[in-house]
Amino acid sequence: MPPIPSPLLDHPEYLEHYRWMTRAIALAAAAGAAGEVPVGAVIVNASGELIAEGENRRERDHDPTAHAEIVALRQAGRVLQTWHLEPCTLYVTLEPCPMCSGALIQARLGRLVYGTDDYKAGAIRTVANLPDSACSNHHLQVIGGILETPCRQQLQEWFSQRRARKSS
Repeated sequence: MPPIPSPLLDHPEYLEHYRWMTRAIALAAAAGAAGEVPVGAVIVNASGELIAEGENRRERDHDPTAHAEIVALRQAGRVLQTWHLEPCTLYVTLEPCPMCSGALIQARLGRLVYGTDDYKAGAIRTVANLPDSACSNHHLQVIGGILETPCRQQLQEWFSQRRARKSS
């Protein structure tokens, strides 16, 4: 797991984001240790209580849809007994891809907080902006860049180690 810097602000809302993104980073580390791309996700309710969490599981589950966000959304639906997640916040270490962005919209998620932009497949702001597009029937609040450096470093280090193993 990359080093997590101390909180930059002593503001309750930021500290809440810091807390849950730190948990998402730990989940991403577990995914990376299992041979998965290190992405972790956490869903909390409006009271800030943990509802669900997920990590990438595509390789382990042989499932192309087993991204951290999808795993967490499925668990949240089971826990809450509904697919309507308006009062919830999802924390994820990497900007969601088109599939995950679509699922967040379909779940009517209240807020998304992500760590680092995805310059190849980010569908929230970087490559595409699905939540604000004409095809979206739900617009969610988005906060990006929470613990961006450790989230980015975690991915970069994992891919670097993977490339080094393949070349040896």
